[in-house]
Amino acid sequence: MHARFLGKDPESNVDGSPTLFATDRTDRVTYIAQGWKVTDPRVLADVGPVPDHETLIEIPEEVLKFYARRYQEGEGP
Repeated sequence: MHARFLGKDPESNVDGSPTLFATDRTDRVTYIAQGWKVTDPRVLADVGPVPDHETLIEIPEEVLKFYARRYQEGEGP
């Protein structure tokens, strides 16, 4: 599997920007999101148990616009 850069948060610094990638999986359409690890105890309590092989991340709405743009430009699955 490969990941293709779609875009990053224009408000973030260069070293740790929330970013969205599209994968080239053939069995399903997936994305990889780089974001801030959620550590807020209230949020974790709201969400409930998270399996050890998963994590919660927070990404800005601006980053999700790259997902929408991919489909607006006719590049979807």
